[in-house]
Amino acid sequence: MILTYHEGACIRAAAGDTTLVLGPVSKASKNYKPVNFGADVAFVSFDHPDMNGADEASRGDREAFVISGPGEYEVKDISVAAFAAGSTYGGEGKINTVYSIHFDGLSVLYLGALGDLDLPAEVLEMDAPDILIIPIGDNGALSPAEAQKLATKLEAKIVIPVLYDDKSLKVFLKEAGAESVLPVDKLTVKPRDVADKESEVVVLSA
Repeated sequence: MILTYHEGACIRAAAGDTTLVLGPVSKASKNYKPVNFGADVAFVSFDHPDMNGADEASRGDREAFVISGPGEYEVKDISVAAFAAGSTYGGEGKINTVYSIHFDGLSVLYLGALGDLDLPAEVLEMDAPDILIIPIGDNGALSPAEAQKLATKLEAKIVIPVLYDDKSLKVFLKEAGAESVLPVDKLTVKPRDVADKESEVVVLSA
């Protein structure tokens, strides 16, 4: 699986000929720049222009299957369990959907714009995710300190922050004891790569 970051809460995950986009930026966003992906599946956690740009996930004849709420889904070789949580990102309280995604032999927990540390019990009872994608920028989502507290609780093997600016990233890295971590353009990871990892922070540059 190859993971890249595209501003806001937007992560692209690709393996073989399958591409997922998590939190795609909408053309209506005033904060981030949309990217057209040609994805197979688009995940929308929170109904805000910064991350509800499902229309941007399709390109040409490649039309994305959109997942935008709680439930269980099977698409191609991807299995998904989605749960309702809360957020006040952008100033308005709404449901934020948390996605547990099994893809390319790895488990990915995508928290979207999560603003509530009280995750559903079903999420907390899951096995530790291989990859945790977590918001750290406040603004109604988790603060850097809250994000680190939750990341520790979830015991993720790899932690990828999103929705960050320079200030929140610096605070988060300090909280995580990962101040020496430098941003990378992409993360290429296979199941065998995560076996011995424990809360390793990876910062993806946009």
